[in-house]
Amino acid sequence: MTPDQYVESILAKYAVPRGAASPAEQLGSTVAGPLRAWAGQQLNALEYSGSYAKETGVHGISDVDVFISLKSDTTNTLKEIYDSLYSLAQKQGWSPRQQNVSVGVTINGTRGDLVPSKIQAGYQNYHSLYLRKRDSWTQTNVTLHVDTVRNSRRVREIRAVKIWRVLHGLDFPSLYLELFTIQSLSGRSQSVLAENVLQALSTIGTSLASTRIEDPANTNNVLSDDLTKQEKDRIASLAWQSSQQQSWGSIIW
Repeated sequence: MTPDQYVESILAKYAVPRGAASPAEQLGSTVAGPLRAWAGQQLNALEYSGSYAKETGVHGISDVDVFISLKSDTTNTLKEIYDSLYSLAQKQGWSPRQQNVSVGVTINGTRGDLVPSKIQAGYQNYHSLYLRKRDSWTQTNVTLHVDTVRNSRRVREIRAVKIWRVLHGLDFPSLYLELFTIQSLSGRSQSVLAENVLQALSTIGTSLASTRIEDPANTNNVLSDDLTKQEKDRIASLAWQSSQQQSWGSIIW
């Protein structure tokens, strides 16, 4: 088996089921009715976001994100919207968890994140999200996030690095990881999968601490600030060690 074949086999092992019968879309179908009733006339759209939409998920690890877009003339504050959504999830028996920008739920063993948002007046895809930990808000554009990742043609390499992250028990936020990987592989051939994964890990090892990564939907949101120096140093150390391994079975498995 060649290195590329080995990496492909690992990607297949951790592939996330997709389609109407998949656990992700079953969860989406379950929450859609109650969410539409909750939002009423203020609902703009319900859509999948996060790793499921970007096709960068890892089976058994990734949640499915359901993005709830409310119209810009919604009078409720972002905090009121968040708290109301949490109450809905409680009433529905979805075992809700209060997270920073989402309400985590678990339905029939599948974990999901419900992300409430409000369209910014005058825009179509730019939304405001409530930041619970800061009692503040931030700007996002999930369509731009999804398009940036999927159009990068680096989804396979990103998934491999995410699998590596999981196997090493690291806290490396997904959008940060995705954008860093894309940047680290700029200009490289798409036909050398294993070499690209090694390049990404090597670059994490040498440059994570010094590389600034901004949210393409909000340049004031510096994703690379989401980790402390100590956290970056640990990720970088393990990435460098992995990039120097002689056997692929010691990198991802």
